[in-house]
Amino acid sequence: MSTSLLLEVLAIRPDRPALSDHEQSLSAAQTISAVLDMASKLADCQVIAVLADNSVNWVLADLAALHLGAVHLPLPTFFSPAQMRNALTQAGADAVLTDQPERITSLGLGFECRWTQGVLSLMGRQAERPALPEGCAKISFTSGSTGAPKGVCLSATGMLATAQAIQGSLSPLGINKHLAVLPLSLLLENSAGIYAALLNGAQVHLPSLASLGWRGMAGFDHAALQESAVATRPNSMILVPELLKVWTLYLLTTRQRAPDNLRFVAVGGAHVDPALIRQARHVGIPAYEGYGLTECGSVVSLNRPGDEGSGVGRILSHVQLRLNNGEVHLRTSAFLGYTGNPALPAQSTHEFATGDLGELDAHGHLHLMGRRKNLLISSFGRNISPEWVESVLLAQNAVLQALVLGDARPWLTAVIVPMPGVTETQVDAAISHANAQLPDYARIQRWLLSPPMTPANGLATGNGRPIRRAIAQHFAQAIESLYRIEETTP
Repeated sequence: MSTSLLLEVLAIRPDRPALSDHEQSLSAAQTISAVLDMASKLADCQVIAVLADNSVNWVLADLAALHLGAVHLPLPTFFSPAQMRNALTQAGADAVLTDQPERITSLGLGFECRWTQGVLSLMGRQAERPALPEGCAKISFTSGSTGAPKGVCLSATGMLATAQAIQGSLSPLGINKHLAVLPLSLLLENSAGIYAALLNGAQVHLPSLASLGWRGMAGFDHAALQESAVATRPNSMILVPELLKVWTLYLLTTRQRAPDNLRFVAVGGAHVDPALIRQARHVGIPAYEGYGLTECGSVVSLNRPGDEGSGVGRILSHVQLRLNNGEVHLRTSAFLGYTGNPALPAQSTHEFATGDLGELDAHGHLHLMGRRKNLLISSFGRNISPEWVESVLLAQNAVLQALVLGDARPWLTAVIVPMPGVTETQVDAAISHANAQLPDYARIQRWLLSPPMTPANGLATGNGRPIRRAIAQHFAQAIESLYRIEETTP
């Protein structure tokens, strides 16, 4: 599949709107010209990192890297200096395009400014390219935890196959405008949002993250998201479950509705409780759950209007699925391996074991049953999927985030992040309501209240999924005290 596919599709209707942000709006023809201009400025670069806010220029750099056959390394803005240094070193980046040059200079990796255009600077250095898999077009570092995670190496062919499969699934919906809400450094928005929208002939609007409501450690401003949706009137968006929840509750509380031009809001990155989907639709958000992994180029399965169920949707055309003793195994052309691991199997024979437990229903829809490695076994021998219990907790309006613990213990505990403004008494009532829907062995006996778990504090990934090991370590002493309190209670 040609890496110039996106430019070829843009050339079909050169006058249509293609990319826009707060500062510029480009037609398809102007986008092609701007991509080629960006490519000429990056032509000497082998591995191009991008550390910048969402914008038209971010997308131009990404498309230019694809056009050049260079490797693109998206850098999440929430990465710590250690994580940034690790990613740049593992990938062997010799260039960084950034609106935050001081952060790159402070890493001490030898980057110097080569040119500046508007708010963007190209930082360059001499770097020996490491052994990357042949055909690697993008490296995605998925972890927001501390340490030195490996980057996922992806092929251009596989990413475009993913985008084409999504485009084929959604083309009947007549989507003309997509609002990019998630950071573009997240593959879900980059591949499933930008690429699929452009292939569908849709305009992609790319506001700054701050204008959409992203506030870093301060959380997310749901009012700003509603204002952006009303002002820009998109037909589609991609959200993580936490954003869907805060937006839904904001609309319920303020007695507003989402703009009626919305036709499809994909929700992924973590499990979505069916009750939240129903609530969202009640206030005009056409939410549909999907499932994906970075190793598979992002989206693997998707619910959509006219073809949905209680699971995570039908497997898309670019994916081959096999269930191995209940574990989901997937094969796509996207995954090439990891950085730091040059000894890779041949792509034609490689199958990725996801670690997710699942089953297919009679309609071909995938249902996930939790993570194999997360399975809790109580001291009474009960097998408990924490994702199941967490989904019931997250269905409560008072609960923003939840993580369940209790392996080899007689009962379960939880770390709870309450919704803003919610009292401890309201959290108690929410947990009691959740427990009433669970069997006795899966009920939460004691819990801790926590500030939001975010990428910035190392307790969540970039798409908002809590990192179990980091949270268990962070709260280890407090959780141990909960069990001691219970044991000494007369």
